[in-house]
Amino acid sequence: MIYTSAVEWLSAPQKRVLVFGMSGLGKTHVASLLRRTGDWFHYSVDYRIGTRYMGELIADNAKAEAMKVPFLRDLLLSDSIYIGSNITFDNLNPVSTYLGKPGSPVKGGLPLAEYTRRQDQFRRAEVAALLDTGYFIDRAAALYGYPHFICDTGGSICEWVNPDDPADPVMAHLAARTLMIWIEGSEAHTAELVRRFDAAPKPMSYQPGFLLDAWAAYLAENACTEADVDPDAFIRWTYARALAHRQPRYRKMAERWGLTIPASEIGAIRTAQEFDTLIAGALSRVEMRG
Repeated sequence: MIYTSAVEWLSAPQKRVLVFGMSGLGKTHVASLLRRTGDWFHYSVDYRIGTRYMGELIADNAKAEAMKVPFLRDLLLSDSIYIGSNITFDNLNPVSTYLGKPGSPVKGGLPLAEYTRRQDQFRRAEVAALLDTGYFIDRAAALYGYPHFICDTGGSICEWVNPDDPADPVMAHLAARTLMIWIEGSEAHTAELVRRFDAAPKPMSYQPGFLLDAWAAYLAENACTEADVDPDAFIRWTYARALAHRQPRYRKMAERWGLTIPASEIGAIRTAQEFDTLIAGALSRVEMRG
């Protein structure tokens, strides 16, 4: 870790951290809180994906839908209107909408082949955005003068790295430049995430092997074909399995490259000073164990 003690962390003139874990456990909460102090640069990996790496794909998909409407088609062909996505740190819906959900097109789903193609596009975009972290650390200091830096990652980071490989290129890049912090949820948090997801299922990204296994199991369990799959039913069915699949991967990432902080403690933070104290306490516990 780039900070090996509480003293080193607290006295560091430039604090650089990365938070990872399931969506909904406080990554963006703490990143936004720190950003509002004026001393921290907030690098959102999902925002970078949506603007730099998938912006054209998202806009073209929206244009393709608009081209199906004669009135809009004529306006687009004559360059009379412009279609683009309005992605912000707080609104990443254009990325989720583009990813979509697999299943019956009649029910708003995508054919599995198209869905997996978009999943692969997202995988490549997320890996590229993660590897941009070093560039943004330098840019935040040189261009804007920010002393501190926080990288707010997407929940799917664990799908694209190998937590068993100490030389994993993405993790090696990130760990050499940031203090990596896993925000760990409790069983109660997991139950709440499942409840929220069940009420409003959202597109997710999955490791290819996990996705294909889940798809085959769902079809077999429900005795249905691809054309019969309700997209929301499938991703609801898959969500709890995805949580169980990701948890040990997050844990290995934290054990090899970073710290573990309970989501309840992250959620209680209200100031940058409280964040500093929380991280110092976690580093002290690592010192005592070591």
